[in-house]
Amino acid sequence: MSHDHHGHAHAGHHHGPPADGSFGRAFGWGIVLNLLFVAAEATGGLWAHSSALLSDAGHNLSDVLSLALAWGATRLARRRSSARYTYGYKGITIQAALLNAALLYAALGGILWETIDHLRHPAPVNGQLVMLLAGLGIAVNGFTAWLFRRGQQADVNVRGAYLHMLTDALVSVGVVVGGGLVVWTGWLWLDPVISLGILALVAYGSWGLLRETVQLSLQAVPAGIDLEKVREFLLARPGVLQVHDLHVWPLSTQETALTVHLVRPGGSGDANAFLQTLQHDLAHEFNIGHSTVQIEQDTPVPGPHGGCAATDGA
Repeated sequence: MSHDHHGHAHAGHHHGPPADGSFGRAFGWGIVLNLLFVAAEATGGLWAHSSALLSDAGHNLSDVLSLALAWGATRLARRRSSARYTYGYKGITIQAALLNAALLYAALGGILWETIDHLRHPAPVNGQLVMLLAGLGIAVNGFTAWLFRRGQQADVNVRGAYLHMLTDALVSVGVVVGGGLVVWTGWLWLDPVISLGILALVAYGSWGLLRETVQLSLQAVPAGIDLEKVREFLLARPGVLQVHDLHVWPLSTQETALTVHLVRPGGSGDANAFLQTLQHDLAHEFNIGHSTVQIEQDTPVPGPHGGCAATDGA
């Protein structure tokens, strides 16, 4: 049995507009609105002696940095490839997403330290001001999350922005409730306890994003793709006897690549049409837009039994 390298093809497809093309204005509005809100919330938190407001302001500041990094990465990813960077700069979107997740948890650690100090040494809180600023936060973060709602399924950068803004809007609801309870009960310890709850909610809500960005940076199969289903799909193609050397990995937060060797019967004259159809189907079934397929012929070798069975592992 011999395997002749019969065919080799590559196709590149891009599905949907780049994140920057669709969401550049959303990133801009999000950054400006959140910077203004961070300034107002930090000032109000110091004035009102509210660790809940200060913790929320710190988290919103990390969101501003997150939005800026994500926006810069998507713009850089649109640059053309070069002789040295043959895939272009698409991978920067993965690095930006990973850095954003790491910075978020670093910020949470600093805020946790400050909150514990406020819990040990509670100070009078201006509950009305806390409620006013947190109410403003619901509007700012809710509007920013709405700007990203359309693209959050297709791009982890956009989803990160969407989840951060949506989480912040929900957290601000909690701060409003907490401010009202402080005014009603006079219990100063409620404010830092609410702050701890905010930190726990943000850490829990961001864990999936951190895990996914680490996996993407290690070139793991993207979360939305089942490798065994891809293998079964390839084995079901006309004439395919075996599948081996199958690899699927992310080129960016939006684009996925695949390389594979397929064994087909010798003498098949439909290689070009087969490859074009296969690459089209991979793009639409699994959103794999960059596929490189090697076709190997399964040609019997003359012998006492007239040939041999293919032995490559599937």
